[in-house]
Amino acid sequence: MKLDGIHHITAITGDAPANVEFYAGTLGLRLVKKTVNQDDPTVYHLFYGDEAGSPGFDLTFFEYPGAARGSAGAGMVHRVAWRVGSEDALGFWEQRLAAAGTVTERREGGLHFVDPEGLDHELQVYRGEERPLVPEHPEVPREHAIQGFAGVRAYTANAGASQELLEGLGFVREGDGGWRAAGGERSGFYVYDRPPADPPRPGAGTIHHIAFASELDEHEQWRDRVIESGGRPTPVIDRFYFRSIYFREPSGVLFEIASKGPGFSADEDPDSLGERLSLPPDYEHLRDRLEQVLTPLPDPRSRAAAR
Repeated sequence: MKLDGIHHITAITGDAPANVEFYAGTLGLRLVKKTVNQDDPTVYHLFYGDEAGSPGFDLTFFEYPGAARGSAGAGMVHRVAWRVGSEDALGFWEQRLAAAGTVTERREGGLHFVDPEGLDHELQVYRGEERPLVPEHPEVPREHAIQGFAGVRAYTANAGASQELLEGLGFVREGDGGWRAAGGERSGFYVYDRPPADPPRPGAGTIHHIAFASELDEHEQWRDRVIESGGRPTPVIDRFYFRSIYFREPSGVLFEIASKGPGFSADEDPDSLGERLSLPPDYEHLRDRLEQVLTPLPDPRSRAAAR
């Protein structure tokens, strides 16, 4: 068994409408699933990705309306790195983000920026052979579109404490403080940095957890492997769109192993992903109540297409 790179990354937002404007509007991602947090169904769980909502691209957000802005510290992922196809793509994003009022920093092979709530991002030129995962947006040429996750960076004061678990899960060491999870289709890096002096403060603009991709029928075997490597995983949890186990790695980062199926088309036609509120069957009886509580969301993609 091998983890097939990153499945999804879940962060926190205090303002779902503004979040949609930035990720589905400015960044050109597709809102592939508009659903609820299954541990607190009164708040949104939004999923952004490529056209199919493929594992390897899904950036997701729990919305806690009005949540104070947080800051990443020890035991937290602090940066999401994305792939783009060329230096020209970096130039496109440098101009597009600047036009939207987002400050950027161009580096060799990369472009750094933060979202409106402070979540840290970097675009990196990818020249490997893994299939690009591409969203379609009327204002973003396909050759410049974001192509999926490259990896993440996390803060820890003791990177060595995580070695046994990461090796047990099949991560391969890559450079100073770096690891890579690579399966048959995709790969992603997981790199440690020294933490800032200030303590971590979870909140809007911070990352809640990172999920790595597995095959649908492997979860019990992954649970055993996590336990053998010193982790304490949850039982397998059916999230309807995928199955999951959760555990904290020794640095404090919350890990998830999520299956690559059944996928987001389990309850929506692929052509209409994200257009309506999707509720797993156990929550469908709450639809009338939830639709009154949840904040209406904009549709920047359709708005751009109509221009």
